[in-house]
Amino acid sequence: MKSEKTNPEAARLYELFREFYEAGAGERARIDRCERIYRGDHWFDVPVTDPNEPRPVTPVIHSAIENVRADLDDFVPEAVITADSAAYSELAETLTRVIKENHLNCAYDEQYRAVTHDLLVCGYGVQEIGYDPEAEGGMGSAFVRHVDVGSILFDPLVSDLQDGRAVFKYTRFTREWFADHYPEHADELSDDGLFMDVDGDGCLTPRYDRSIMLIECWLRKFDSKTEKYSVHMVKLAGGVVLEDSRRSFPEGLYRHGRYPFVVTTLFPRRGTCLGLGLVDMYETSQRYSDKLDQMVMKNALLSSHNKLLVTGSSGFDADDLRDWSKEVHKGDNLSGVTWFQTAPLPAYLIGYIADMRDTIKEESGSNEWSRGMTNYGVTSGTAISALQEKSSKRARMAAKSLHSAFRRAVEQELELERQFALGLRCIKTYIDRADPEGAARADAAAREVMNMDDMPISIRVTVKVQKETGFSAIAHNDTVFRLVETGMITPEVGLEMIVFEGKEQAKSLMNEKQSAISNQQLAISN
Repeated sequence: MKSEKTNPEAARLYELFREFYEAGAGERARIDRCERIYRGDHWFDVPVTDPNEPRPVTPVIHSAIENVRADLDDFVPEAVITADSAAYSELAETLTRVIKENHLNCAYDEQYRAVTHDLLVCGYGVQEIGYDPEAEGGMGSAFVRHVDVGSILFDPLVSDLQDGRAVFKYTRFTREWFADHYPEHADELSDDGLFMDVDGDGCLTPRYDRSIMLIECWLRKFDSKTEKYSVHMVKLAGGVVLEDSRRSFPEGLYRHGRYPFVVTTLFPRRGTCLGLGLVDMYETSQRYSDKLDQMVMKNALLSSHNKLLVTGSSGFDADDLRDWSKEVHKGDNLSGVTWFQTAPLPAYLIGYIADMRDTIKEESGSNEWSRGMTNYGVTSGTAISALQEKSSKRARMAAKSLHSAFRRAVEQELELERQFALGLRCIKTYIDRADPEGAARADAAAREVMNMDDMPISIRVTVKVQKETGFSAIAHNDTVFRLVETGMITPEVGLEMIVFEGKEQAKSLMNEKQSAISNQQLAISN
């Protein structure tokens, strides 16, 4: 059987993978620790000195993270392709619908939630931009999807992943899986036995010795002659090269020449493209508050079992005194019998624990305003919306980082659509019943322009929020209604500005009604 030792290319890439993997040992340990603390397992690395000692857990970090994630759910991004020139307006509208359709196909809202989890818990989220030739019934479609931070490796020498020597994705499959997907290489795969230091998620314990690691290696090279970058992908398993895009696409798998990944960091770190999360920031406070809880519970347990001290000179038998069913006990001296009660802890300790937990909530942005709680009788929707907007600065800061990464991902997505799909497949668009020819013209323009060697400069990607919060939408619509009432804008403009479900359908029905009225008036005049 072949092995990495007999395949120079495989040996070189495996060696580079080992370098990346060993450099990331501490990072994997940090991610594992963050996930366990997020789940509420704060005592996993504390030795057990007494099997009966309490180990209380108040999941303040978990609650804070979930509340910030709930805020971020209101900021799910949606791509809008805009044009500076009116000549490209129909093209921009068509491309917006293409990207929206792609994101519906890959369930981007679910991918976004997985990214926010990694961002808040582990400190960074990773998204991959690729092309699925089997999507859309075999016509193909680009996608943006979440990548587990525990299954990807970036170059530890650089702070920008685009400058790295390679990017590795890895996972494990059984030998039967490889026999089904790569039958021509199934007999060549060796039992690599690579990297058995992973223990699952602390709950599951997979048998990694029954699987083979599949490594997806992305390489980015610079050509000094053309002064352009090219990106390639090589798949490795069991010491064998399974796929190599350099054979099919010698000029580069993706024409844009960039690694098809974007990384979003919560709290950036120097010298790396990775970041730190909320768990890293507030882990110490969580542990100390739980330790203080342990002291309080120990004190409560000791206080609930008062001790009886009996000296030998008292003449009382200890076992006899322990029998509470007796009404009479015989002894010589009562001064030799004493009750011993555990002293209570200082009263300020309870308040100190609560203050520590409130600090985690406040500093992480998970305060009462962001949760919609009002202790001062605030009932106005506008006032609540203003308070929530002011209290969710942390969530909005994270949302801006997510939106910036999303914009860069969509730019790559457009390049992949341009390279693989738009010239071949029919673009599904929303056809205005009042102007059905407009959609056809936009489709033709999209296929024609996107297949040009250069993208039109006037096309750019912007990001908006898919769904406004309830109070924000109400406040926004109320402002539009006031502008219409005062005559500053027309009802038609107001309809374009307000936010509500079924807006496109309402606009289409209004256009149909206006067309019918115009046709009726024209018939009467004739």
